[in-house]
Amino acid sequence: MLLLHNCVYEGKVSPTNATNPEMSEGVMDVKDYYDLLGVSRKATDKEIKKAYRSLARKYHPDINPDDPTAADKFKEISEAYEVLSDPDKRAKYDQFGSAWNQYQQAGSDGGFNWSAWSGSPGDYGTYTRVDNIEDIFGGSGGFSDFFETLFGGRRGQATGRRGFSQRGQDIEQSMQIALAEAYHGGTRRIVKDGRELEIKIPKGVKTGSRIRLSGEGMPGIGGGENGDLYLIVDIVKDRRFERDGDDLTVSVNVPLYTMLLGGKVDVPTMSGPVALTIPPETANGAKFRLRGKGMPTLKNPSQYGDMYAIVQVDLPTNLSSEEVELIEQLQNIRR
Repeated sequence: MLLLHNCVYEGKVSPTNATNPEMSEGVMDVKDYYDLLGVSRKATDKEIKKAYRSLARKYHPDINPDDPTAADKFKEISEAYEVLSDPDKRAKYDQFGSAWNQYQQAGSDGGFNWSAWSGSPGDYGTYTRVDNIEDIFGGSGGFSDFFETLFGGRRGQATGRRGFSQRGQDIEQSMQIALAEAYHGGTRRIVKDGRELEIKIPKGVKTGSRIRLSGEGMPGIGGGENGDLYLIVDIVKDRRFERDGDDLTVSVNVPLYTMLLGGKVDVPTMSGPVALTIPPETANGAKFRLRGKGMPTLKNPSQYGDMYAIVQVDLPTNLSSEEVELIEQLQNIRR
């Protein structure tokens, strides 16, 4: 038998009942989500994700059709991952889990600090006496359902004491593409689970862009829909162009005589070379803007960023004696 506050969402429990011996009969089983995934409480997001994927493959019901415990185990690790992979939920769990363990340890000696659960000193409201914890938490009972209330529901839906339906988890996978692919867009084919999938690469994608493949994530259980596969774009460094958002920068070598006297040079762009006019007496390292010669904008592919050409003087080598003499003459004139 357990005494709980009517406002379950606020988690207020009367401190006067902390010493009630009947309380121990209604204490919910504590699930240690970190222990379920086999990670430490200081585990990084990457470590948590890696542990979940390994366990999900091991205990997925479709892989273990003859193991009646696999579905329950998969449900538990999925629940643990859903909480620990979400920064807000994980913070709540870390705080609440610690307090609940204090209550477990306090038992009937009244040592639990109830102030953490009260809105203000002395604000305990009214209480309802219940004989079955499942009457409050709705069916399957236990610590998991308390967290369903705390976190606002889970993806999984209880369909009975033993049945369970849950959407499959999403999967993220890195995919490297060339800058030219990001410029022109197009398609790429990958093989997944023996099937060939065609991926559309939109123009203007950047490193970190996500391409979603609906239903290609982890399979659901109990009739739940599959999760999605997200391909995280990683643009391979280009040997000619540096990218900054939708703008590109390129270095162009220009002969000394063109820098001094002026002229034209070809500047490489993603759509082919364009002629750039170099004014006389151009300084080394000068930057020229070529409007609209950058990358297409992801949200509006008909618009383009700009290209910036930085000119670098290309000094002549292997000078002939005549050339040396002329340069010396020029040097004497400039003195």
